[in-house]
Amino acid sequence: MSEKIDLPRRGFLGAAAATLAAAQFSLSQAAQAQTGAAKAASLPAQMAGSHTAFAPIKHVNAGGLSVGYAEAGPANGPVALLLHGWPYDIHSFVDVAPLLAARGYRVIIPYLRGHGSTTFLSSDAFRNGQPSAIAADMIALMDALRIRNAVVAGFDWGARTADIMAALWPDRCRGLVSVSGYLIGNQAAGKQPLPPEAELQWWYQFYFATDRGVPATRSTLGSSPG
Repeated sequence: MSEKIDLPRRGFLGAAAATLAAAQFSLSQAAQAQTGAAKAASLPAQMAGSHTAFAPIKHVNAGGLSVGYAEAGPANGPVALLLHGWPYDIHSFVDVAPLLAARGYRVIIPYLRGHGSTTFLSSDAFRNGQPSAIAADMIALMDALRIRNAVVAGFDWGARTADIMAALWPDRCRGLVSVSGYLIGNQAAGKQPLPPEAELQWWYQFYFATDRGVPATRSTLGSSPG
């Protein structure tokens, strides 16, 4: 059966999803202009919330994970790999995927580690949430699906993951769409405190990452598998 969308969660990313679709379309137009390809047709008009579900979720073993992912578009089309952020999920792209599929892209939207139906193959595997580890997951996923390269796009943590993929594996990335300005971080600089007003904007980091926030986090988001 198909997965139903969490409408409140998708509401947080309406603007980001629209930005991603527009950025991807611009990239496609630029590429076609450079290669002398036929003029791109306009994208069909589409209201946010037009789609509420993906086709049945697929699974593939990739690296140390069983990766759950949605797929849309022709199997032989150029690949667009769409990476969600935290604490969101693949449904952030439920309206974007049909737009790209209509342009002939094979759209792959994986649940990142710790999300949805993606789980570790071994209960003894070390749990690591570093974006570089997620980037390695995505390269393993591309290998498992025999995808040589892809346009890699993401927002929030997905954007940072996409940036790392482009930096470390440039030959696997045909293009990059990075939404929300989440670039490769400086860990040393990140240890320095910000002014109180700035720290307040990151309240949820303390809430989700401390013992005090654990019960509330579970009741609000539910426990994550893997």
